[in-house]
Amino acid sequence: MRKIFNFFGGHYEKNYSFYTGLAAGIFLLQIVHLYWLTTHVVFHRLFGVILFDPGQFLQLAIVVVDYLEIPAIVGTSLVYIFALKKQWNKKDLALLLLLNTQWLHIFWISDEFVLDMFGGQATASVFPFWLAWVAIGIDYLELPVMYDTTKKFITSLFEKQQYGNN
Repeated sequence: MRKIFNFFGGHYEKNYSFYTGLAAGIFLLQIVHLYWLTTHVVFHRLFGVILFDPGQFLQLAIVVVDYLEIPAIVGTSLVYIFALKKQWNKKDLALLLLLNTQWLHIFWISDEFVLDMFGGQATASVFPFWLAWVAIGIDYLELPVMYDTTKKFITSLFEKQQYGNN
């Protein structure tokens, strides 16, 4: 098993820029979901105004992007696990923990629950109304991780260019 981890670690390190860029790119797609969440759900609940009401095609695109959150969390978690393996630090650990709170949102509190609760529709859920706000807050915890992962990717490109690695 150790050989597998050593092989993976060596391969990951050799292709660090690619994997970090891939993780950051997939994760940055979540901005589409956060935009919808803010302009369609939060603004409607707070101000009674829907700033963005996607049609059927855009709604489907948002759902696809939302499902890409799973590979984004896995890929971005690998970025932080690799960083922590190289050098332990509190910032990367904190961002890894923030990132993985998304599993609560994905498997415990769905967007459908949030929409039903905010829309005043009857729901089969036993969860209280305030939990919808918790779910939204969890979604926004992605933002610092998106920023830092993108920063890690850009930094890796500059380091790669500086040292002439391919």
